[in-house]
Amino acid sequence: MEEYSATSVAEDIISAVKKEYSSLNRLNVLILGKTGVGKSTLINKVFNENLAATGTGKPITEHIRPLSKPGFPLTIYDTPGLELAGKHSMDGLINEVKKLVQRGVFSGSVSEAVHCVWYCISTPSHRIEPAEIFFLKSFLTATTTCSVPVIIVLTQSYSKKDVRELMRVIEQENLAVEKIVPVLAEDYELDEDITVKAYGLDALTEVMYQLIPRAVQNTFASVQKASIEIKKREAQAVVAKSAKAAAVTGAVPIPFPDAAVLVPEQIAMLAKITAIFGIPMQKATITAILSSMIGTTGTTIAGRSIVTALLKLIPGAGSVMGGAISAATASALTAALGEAYIVIMVKIVTGEFPLSHLSTAEGRREMMSIFKEKLDSKLPSSKKK
Repeated sequence: MEEYSATSVAEDIISAVKKEYSSLNRLNVLILGKTGVGKSTLINKVFNENLAATGTGKPITEHIRPLSKPGFPLTIYDTPGLELAGKHSMDGLINEVKKLVQRGVFSGSVSEAVHCVWYCISTPSHRIEPAEIFFLKSFLTATTTCSVPVIIVLTQSYSKKDVRELMRVIEQENLAVEKIVPVLAEDYELDEDITVKAYGLDALTEVMYQLIPRAVQNTFASVQKASIEIKKREAQAVVAKSAKAAAVTGAVPIPFPDAAVLVPEQIAMLAKITAIFGIPMQKATITAILSSMIGTTGTTIAGRSIVTALLKLIPGAGSVMGGAISAATASALTAALGEAYIVIMVKIVTGEFPLSHLSTAEGRREMMSIFKEKLDSKLPSSKKK
């Protein structure tokens, strides 16, 4: 039976994370709107990478520029403002965005399709201009058969009164859009003593998550940073699937000394969770997390030694060292490991757990406590007596 060290498992997870990223379908978002409506700020606040500031990409037409980064499964198709005239006419832009959307559909590739369109309007403008109505209606008509969801994003929405008025005006146009979402992408200082807090990014990401194809939902969960809840839901789905797979493995009771048979599935699970949270993890960090949760010194976390560590956490199991791990116990161990890992990822993303904290004695105690709590909640009742 293969033995696993904490270091080797961490290396396996990092390798699996890279494979996970490479297997994700590319998410493509088209963003439209007038100059100055805050498209760049919106892009940089929703996604993990500052694509609008540092993304590179040659224009695919005179008007449309793809923003992307190597190894990052996201392309933002950015367009210029709609104040176009002469050679750079609005009609020209309409034709270009139509072609972009239609080309993606006809390609038959998920990674080539445009999955969502954001049309941005600045709330302080108090109006949607006739030219914008014309643009939207023309675009929506031309792409009706393409099934690309269009969201109107009301940017710079620091006045709730202005939001209500602008939404009323837009709704009167009966545009075939999926949703109108007001957003204030970053805190706005009205006066020295008055600051309107950012809001709406989580609502926008939730709306988009529900509208885009399932084939790119996990990509979106990974590349977006505005909604922790979406990341948690995707990660919990991974844990549920892995726990079910562990139960199948344990359907034929696993002798305690052979418990390492569960490790490959658990490595794959932890890699998927890491990819979903989009956290750049170093080998030492992952090693610290795993060894702390399992309660070992970090030399080995699987094989025969993991059994000893885990038995200490399962009341009564120490008296049956010659016994076997059942399907229920195999599922519980995997689910507890995954759910504890999710809790830790959330704490890292929200800043509650700085990465430096993970290697401290206090950090290790907290992580082990999280795992024990999850394990206790997952174990069959007979194991708790």
